Amino acid sequence: MNYTIGQVANLNHLSISQLRYYDNQGLFPFLKRTEKGDRVFDEDALKFLEIILCLKNTGMPIKDIKQFVDWSMDGKDTITQRLEMMKQQEINVLQQIRDSEENLIKIQQKIVRLEREMDENH
Repeated sequence: MNYTIGQVANLNHLSISQLRYYDNQGLFPFLKRTEKGDRVFDEDALKFLEIILCLKNTGMPIKDIKQFVDWSMDGKDTITQRLEMMKQQEINVLQQIRDSEENLIKIQQKIVRLEREMDENH
């Protein structure tokens, strides 16, 4: 099944302009176009978009995502580079999780202190 850019935007809670921006940054070399030049996403493109959005949402810069996409388009010869990039991103995400957990603890401690103060004032 094929999807228009508008359908893909809705499916992924993105704007059409965001998808066009990503395409203009070279992140969608795999997209097919209609005779009128409209972007067409097939099932494979949706799967690829999913990993692109995952990398973006975990803080990978667009230029690095583009490198990953370019390596992916090159095929099996770049598996080593892609694997290393994913392992590094895994390390980055694990650090983000640790940082978020530490921040959550601080927030929870502050909540406890504020609730205690509130109880003391009533």
